[in-house]
Amino acid sequence: MADPIANLLRQAEPLASLSISHLTPASRCKLAEGRLSVHAYPNDYGGLVHVGVRGDGLPEEADLLAIFDVAMRAELVWLKFDADAAVIDGLPVFEDEDRPVP
Repeated sequence: MADPIANLLRQAEPLASLSISHLTPASRCKLAEGRLSVHAYPNDYGGLVHVGVRGDGLPEEADLLAIFDVAMRAELVWLKFDADAAVIDGLPVFEDEDRPVP
């Protein structure tokens, strides 16, 4: 008999949650409006962004490209940007201006 749990787990793709503050305000707006240059699925708190298996498509947004570089090295397939998720040490954080917070 088939094991649905094992079969489902074989389809799992690595995902990491991170604070939406790692995106510039411009990129946050694009995510919310579904206008990022890569596949993204907005929600009320941020959204899911598809990195792909080998970075199938690289983003045009410089802030997101820097995050993709790290995500690909970590072998992640999905990024979940969320207002309540953790700030990741070593990644830039942006406030209302498009400048990183020191």
